[in-house]
Amino acid sequence: MVNSNYYMMDFLYVTPTPVQAARAGNAVHALLLYRHRLDRQEILPTLLMGMRPLCSAQYEKIFNTTRIPGVQKDHIRHLGDSRHVAVFHRGRFFRVGTHSRSGLLPPRALEQQFQRILDDPSPACPHEEHLAALTAAPRDLWAQVRRSLKTQAEDALEAVEGAAFFVSLDSEPQGLTREDPAASLDAYAHALLAGRGHDRWFDKSFTLIVFSNGKLGLNVEHSWADCPISGHMWEFTLATECFQLGYSADGHCKGHPDPSLPKPQRLHWDLPEKVHLSISLALRGAKTLSGDIDCHVFPFSHFGKSFIKRCHLSSDSFIQMALQLAHFRDRGQFCLTYESTMTRLFLEGRTETVRSCTKEACSFVNAMEDKGKTDPQCLALLRLAVDKHQALLKAAMSGQGVDRHLFALYIVSQFLHLQSPFLDQVHSEQWQLATSQIPVQQIHLFDVHNHPDYVSSGGGFGPVDDHGYGVSYIFMGDNTITFHISSKKSSTKTDSHRLGQHIEDALLDMASLFQEGKRLKQGCRGLGEDSGYRCGSLPCHSRGSRAPTTSTNF
Repeated sequence: MVNSNYYMMDFLYVTPTPVQAARAGNAVHALLLYRHRLDRQEILPTLLMGMRPLCSAQYEKIFNTTRIPGVQKDHIRHLGDSRHVAVFHRGRFFRVGTHSRSGLLPPRALEQQFQRILDDPSPACPHEEHLAALTAAPRDLWAQVRRSLKTQAEDALEAVEGAAFFVSLDSEPQGLTREDPAASLDAYAHALLAGRGHDRWFDKSFTLIVFSNGKLGLNVEHSWADCPISGHMWEFTLATECFQLGYSADGHCKGHPDPSLPKPQRLHWDLPEKVHLSISLALRGAKTLSGDIDCHVFPFSHFGKSFIKRCHLSSDSFIQMALQLAHFRDRGQFCLTYESTMTRLFLEGRTETVRSCTKEACSFVNAMEDKGKTDPQCLALLRLAVDKHQALLKAAMSGQGVDRHLFALYIVSQFLHLQSPFLDQVHSEQWQLATSQIPVQQIHLFDVHNHPDYVSSGGGFGPVDDHGYGVSYIFMGDNTITFHISSKKSSTKTDSHRLGQHIEDALLDMASLFQEGKRLKQGCRGLGEDSGYRCGSLPCHSRGSRAPTTSTNF
């Protein structure tokens, strides 16, 4: 939890239906449609630059997968198939079948099953409510407790670990609100990343979270795959449940209930006395970690990818330089910066590190901060920094990065019991700024021109250093960039909202290096004085629905 798992958000400005069970029914059906296409090998490989196919090995473990804790190391358990999902609601666990003899249950039947769970008045058993906090506990503790559960509650444990995925029917509403837009987005991100510490099964490949007002989200376990894989699935899910499956005029899934379906099976845990203390310890640790995370989400809507392209710069490199400028203003110094990039040009490739804090980036930032420098000099230095970043990015993607190589050498040195002060130093270095771009990979699924509000708003992750930041960003259409920032409240050196303000200022200052950007910056500064919240943190106008009439804005 927080240290490895990450989250993904729903549509930002609209919720297709406020009916919790209906949204769950359509989302679960859409996810299983994706699994069906995956099993039939109907999902085409992602192409780099429209030409080179990327390795698709990570897709295999999206579904029917659980991370199993071990005393010395964990392992991934993957099943060939699973015909049920595990559901959590108000401290109780249920097994919900997803198929009948005729095949996959339709959305309306799934909605019916979820509504039965929501209407079930039975209370949680002692300690059952907080059981899932064990998946957020130190792995050795969880591994030891799981051995007891395998003996005392094997059927219930198997129903959860053998499920296609985990579903959490949350009892609270989340998402963007008109009354307090900034705080509501921050709370939404926090709920997806950590929840209450005991209402997500953090070891499942992913947990689908459905809030009481119909808002969705994912909490994703990281070891089985990287974000572009779950992001590809999530794009399909949102587009399918909204534009293809749809909802009736009263907000329910289309179709008719099936009264012949058996009720969802309540899972019963026979928890031995010695497990109770472990659950309490795990819950205490999870609550402490959850309470220490400071999440901040803001859509920057003054300009986006289209403006950056008109400047003839790489959009990702532009943002990375903005983050360098913002972080320097935030902390008054440069720091080791991690940007994740994929190595899926190779078989079973995962990621490599782009070290974005280069000498060229530092020169650009220093020039921007030196009032004696003129704009043309800053612009020239910006282009040099962007070119350097692009070179590092291409090298990392093509297997010429340094960090995975150094890590492999470190592992070998440990295995051979060889001392290497250099490798020890590299391994101990702290990434005070960890960054990642969340790509929109299936643009054809979303009509951003006619339905600009219907696009995924990305997701985020926790900081990798106690005194550092985690920053992810996604280009929403051509004119919006959404940032997800995290840090720890216990640190006296970081503040997620403060960094967010620096990011906005850095973007506008960099845009002003270009003629079009100068006019943009002047207009934004004037608007910011009159707006009720930070200019650019949210659109300064009411976003209207341009899609199904059952949708609710904000």
